Amino acid sequence: MAVRKVKAAWEGSLIQGSGTVEVESGLFKSPYAFNTRFGDKKGTNPEELIGAAHSACYSMALSFMLEQNGFMPERISTEANVSIDKAGDGFKITKILLITRGEVPGIDTETFLKIAGDAKTGCPVSQALAATPIELDAALV
Repeated sequence: MAVRKVKAAWEGSLIQGSGTVEVESGLFKSPYAFNTRFGDKKGTNPEELIGAAHSACYSMALSFMLEQNGFMPERISTEANVSIDKAGDGFKITKILLITRGEVPGIDTETFLKIAGDAKTGCPVSQALAATPIELDAALV
């Protein structure tokens, strides 16, 4: 079993406070704050990090499933658009849109779309985020 660690620290109030988030490998450390999440201040936010994890995982899952079905992808690129909206007294992640483009020699569109849909449900991050609606826009390029 693999365990990956990420550390986050927050200091101060929600609006005036700030924090840092750092991955175990040391390759990523970023500030985050209310204005990096809901404004235009430079830094990351939880939704961006979820999107990064989801797009990376989905691209790997799709590549694997294509290979298992006899197709060797040259490139899979995926963008994750994570929507957060006001919900009651707080906020809620309301939708994730995965936009993926595949360069896959020898595959037809129908087969690609089927495997892309299977990868959406098979991706470990998709499974972890199953309480959130996940939409897929997949196409061959």
